[in-house]
Amino acid sequence: MLLQLTISNFAIVSFLELDLRPGMTSITGETGAGKSIAIDALALALGERADADSVRPGADKADISARFRIDKLPRVKTWLSEQELDEQGECILRRTLSREGRSRGYINGTPVPLSQLKALGALLINIHGQHAHQALQKSDYQRGLLDAYAGHHRLIEQVSRQYQQWRQLSNERKQLQSEQAQWQAQRQLLEYQVAELDELALAEDEFPTLEAEHKRLANGAELLNDCQLALNVLADSEETNALQLLRQGLKVLIELNQMDNRLGPVQEMIESSLIQLEEGHGELSRYLDRLELDPERLHEVEARLGKVMELARKHHVQPVALHDFHQEIKIRLAEMDHNDSRLQELDDEVEQSKALFLQAAERLSQSRQRYAQSLNQQITQSLHQLSMEHGRLEITVTADNGAGYSPLGIDRVEFLVSTNPGQPMSPLAKVASGGELSRISLAIQVITAQKVETPTLIFDEVDVGVSGPTAAVVGKLLRQLGDSTQVLVITHLPQVAGNGHQHYFVSKDSADNDTQTRMQKLDEQSRLQELARLLGGNKITSNTLANARELLVS
Repeated sequence: MLLQLTISNFAIVSFLELDLRPGMTSITGETGAGKSIAIDALALALGERADADSVRPGADKADISARFRIDKLPRVKTWLSEQELDEQGECILRRTLSREGRSRGYINGTPVPLSQLKALGALLINIHGQHAHQALQKSDYQRGLLDAYAGHHRLIEQVSRQYQQWRQLSNERKQLQSEQAQWQAQRQLLEYQVAELDELALAEDEFPTLEAEHKRLANGAELLNDCQLALNVLADSEETNALQLLRQGLKVLIELNQMDNRLGPVQEMIESSLIQLEEGHGELSRYLDRLELDPERLHEVEARLGKVMELARKHHVQPVALHDFHQEIKIRLAEMDHNDSRLQELDDEVEQSKALFLQAAERLSQSRQRYAQSLNQQITQSLHQLSMEHGRLEITVTADNGAGYSPLGIDRVEFLVSTNPGQPMSPLAKVASGGELSRISLAIQVITAQKVETPTLIFDEVDVGVSGPTAAVVGKLLRQLGDSTQVLVITHLPQVAGNGHQHYFVSKDSADNDTQTRMQKLDEQSRLQELARLLGGNKITSNTLANARELLVS
């Protein structure tokens, strides 16, 4: 329930603070006084789009805050908890708007995006505007009214979830089908390339190994000759070799070290070099023993290298990268095979998902049809009370074709009406006059509002086009609604205003080139004066006061 609305520097309001109570609150005032300004300001606090021109002239920013009691609103408390926002017994929504157009929103003092203000606001207040009867002519709006009356939010969530899953799978299948047409042109080429490279069966890092082996085999004779020459120089020559000379030098150093032990380190280095030379000679000898000239193997290596080089050129890659290229196109071909299988799976999944969507949509459709029957009777009865004695309303729920499937189901909802005896049921927009449309809209809004879970309802001049005894019925309907729900009614009809549990009067003061809107709560005597003004204009007589006293419901 809305407890308090505070407005600062908004439009022609310098400062306004309203303390609100349960029940029906009537709001009246002279034309142009700004009766709807408080509702406009509240809409900003609920996340509606802002205009920098809304800031009061001469002020830097507008500031609007709305305080709600939420201790009996589990959906609101759950939402606040899910958003990790404070969820005590009260909740404060605040909106600031600078003259430069910058806007900020707050929930319980925490800065939030406007989308969160709007989401929370939808759980707290439902505003019925004076132009609602125009929206009533649209099929989507009619369906929304029926769903709100029936409380279909859970069923719609299920339908929407199944619809989104179906569309997601359908889009995936469509994408794969599109890609498959392109794959067909590539598949034969890839299959040929993979088969050719499979036949080559080039192992990872095989190409560098082949290159090294080819270099060794191609230079085999030179390696034999030069290795033998190196062995002769190192140790095998009978005349002079490095090993022999090194041993002679070591022998001399040993004798010299006995004369001067400072030559000891030199002796150790020569001894170490002698050991390394002997080991090197041994390794070289063993290498030479294993070294063979194999012309047949050389021919095999050259042939394989040639094949590798040929395929590398063919596929425009470096020979060393041919193995990786082979693996890549094998993966691409495997993906195509997988996508073919996935496409077959998707055919089944899409059909199953569509069936689940249609099952959920059918449950929603059946529920809509049941509630449509109930709503038909209530609205028709209400129309009779609103001086449309022969008025009948019928809500049709028909399954649309596949093109009409949506997250909201498969139904086309249409309000049909007959306002005169013998007149066939026809679409609302084609039959009802402006005044009739206003009354039909009002009847629908009052009845559906009783089922809406939001704790505060605002009716902004929804009684346009209504007068006389009909207006009195409207007032009674709104007061009955106020017995169970907080209702704020902006009206120009005394028959409606007199039914309020409390009454605010809106006035506009102009002085010193400054204009301000004010709202004051009226006591019983002031209410009589205001109802008399609404009845007879600015000239209040004993007759208008007497009539006003009859209209005032205590």
